[in-house]
Formats: sequence, structure tokens, C-alpha cells
Amino acid sequence: MIKIYHNPRCSKSRQALEILQKEGKEPEIIEYLKTPLTVAAVQALLKKLNLPARDIVRKKEAGALDIDLAAVTDATLVKEIANNPVLIERPIVVTEKGALICRPPEKLYDIL
Repeated sequence: MIKIYHNPRCSKSRQALEILQKEGKEPEIIEYLKTPLTVAAVQALLKKLNLPARDIVRKKEAGALDIDLAAVTDATLVKEIANNPVLIERPIVVTEKGALICRPPEKLYDIL
């Protein structure tokens, strides 16, 4: 099963979804802004990505929320992501082969 953590207002996210659909894939679409992830779900996603929390954070959004990425702990940042889903970089695609932040969207071919 393929999952895409998707923001329909983001052109890169829309492009990644379009690529998946052109490849005949019908992913589970997780609109994380409508249904924010829990702390446990953020932690599980980070484990699949094999990344620390700061690596999935949109830097501009963190600055707008006055989050100092150099000073905040990973545990605190996970809570911030759960409380402010706008922080999540997109799109994130998860397949049986792995998980990636697909910027540019063509990166998703690495896990198809």
C-alpha cells in the first residue's frame, strides 16, 4: 500500500500524486492539514523516513512559528509537528520499499 502525506494546495504534492496516478498507483491520500498526525504517528513516520524531526520541518514555517530548530529537542519538535501540521515538508510518500520526502516529486521513483 502506498501512502502520500499530501497538501492539495502544494504544487509539488500535486505533482507527486499525479505521477503516482500515471503509474497506475492509487495511494492512500493523507491530508495531514485536515487530519493532523498524532505524536505517535509523527514518530512512526520519522522511523520510516529514518530522519530526525528537524529534517521534515519546513524551515520557513518554523521561523514563522518562532521555533529555533537549532535549540529545540527532537521530542519537543515532534510535539510541535503534531500540534502544527503546517510544519511538515511535503509530499512524503511511503511504499513497501521505503519512505521519502519527494522534493522534487520525481524522487518517488526511488521507492516505487
